[in-house]
Amino acid sequence: MSAENRKPGIHIKWKTVTYRSVALLILAGALIFFVGMRIAFPQFTQTSIQAADNVANKVLERIAGMAPPAGSGISTAQQAHFTALDGTVRVKKGNGNSWVAADYNVPLDKGDVVQTGSEGMAKVVFNDGTSYTVKQDSLIVIEENSANDQQQTNVAVAVSTGTVDLSTATYVQGSKSQVIVAGATASLAPESAAQVHNDPKADQHEILMKKGTGEVSRNGETVQLANWEKVSFQGQQARMEKAKEIGPPTPISPANMAPIFSTGESTKDVEFSWTPMANAVGYRLRISRNPYFSSTLVDKKVNTADVTVTSLGEGAYYWAVQSYDSGGKESVESEKNRFTIIPKGKQTDAINLELDPFIQHGHVIEVTGKTETGARVMVNGREVPMITTDGTFHYFTPPLPTGEAVITITAQTAQGGVNTQQKKIIIQ
Repeated sequence: MSAENRKPGIHIKWKTVTYRSVALLILAGALIFFVGMRIAFPQFTQTSIQAADNVANKVLERIAGMAPPAGSGISTAQQAHFTALDGTVRVKKGNGNSWVAADYNVPLDKGDVVQTGSEGMAKVVFNDGTSYTVKQDSLIVIEENSANDQQQTNVAVAVSTGTVDLSTATYVQGSKSQVIVAGATASLAPESAAQVHNDPKADQHEILMKKGTGEVSRNGETVQLANWEKVSFQGQQARMEKAKEIGPPTPISPANMAPIFSTGESTKDVEFSWTPMANAVGYRLRISRNPYFSSTLVDKKVNTADVTVTSLGEGAYYWAVQSYDSGGKESVESEKNRFTIIPKGKQTDAINLELDPFIQHGHVIEVTGKTETGARVMVNGREVPMITTDGTFHYFTPPLPTGEAVITITAQTAQGGVNTQQKKIIIQ
């Protein structure tokens, strides 16, 4: 640009300086200063070094203090697992948008969703021993599942819709086991059991304490619950309603998984019995071919704690009983027992039962094996809910106590063939 064309004003020339260049210049200047000071004032420089070292140590201590000390109770996430599956059960992971079929090898984390179909059931067990049996047409969300270094656990599950049975084990003081229903939070004590029902369409929400104790909190209100006490509410209700429920009878006979042999006849008369209840004026007996009771063969009311049902054919049956009072109010349903009517003499030989080595997950034992096609399998008196078409089965036991335990596996066919094996294990 020529001098005559240059406009008056302030002109700035830019020079690019990098952060690295600045840092190197500062470092070089500090080094020259330190060398000069070291030569001129050796004692002062040594004192300065010591002071700087003390300052650095304090800074490091302050930084270290920001980390949680040992025993501080900082929580870490844990996983839950399916221990029983039957029918249609789906899982949606908290970090995904798609549904996948539930499987024993699918771990469950915080934020995961479990859904059962119209003929689906699932049992989920957490590390603290809390178990959730998710009935058909239900949906739950795992809200919390963590533990700290003091072994205190925190488990919380939200029941979005449907019915769930849950039970807690013995856990460390300070632990929490909670279930959330339509804005109400139930906290269960150790070794307690409850049933939760949530029907958003009908705006009906219930929490029934079946065993032990617990408390339910909602909108600033807290209600204590003991055996067979229930709270219910609707969305617009300010307060919860508490009521005493009638406990169900305990099924006695036929016992769960019991074989009943018929002698040369196509049908069999079977006697049913259960524990009498003090305030009951009658009982309701239901018998079905499936565990969901989506259809029933028998649904009758009797005024005694036993009754004989005639002309039941071969095969597997499920039965449950309820009591009712003088006002017609029915108790909750009892446990469902399964029995099988078997023609005697068709097969008496031992059937095939192959067991894989047990896999131990803490206090839970994973049992896998193979038996004959069509056979049923029980592990410590509990039926394995899913057996593949080739006889392969997979089962997780409930948490076992510390010490020596015996695992009993029994396979049985509809023709009467049986094979039982027992193995001892040590739980540490």
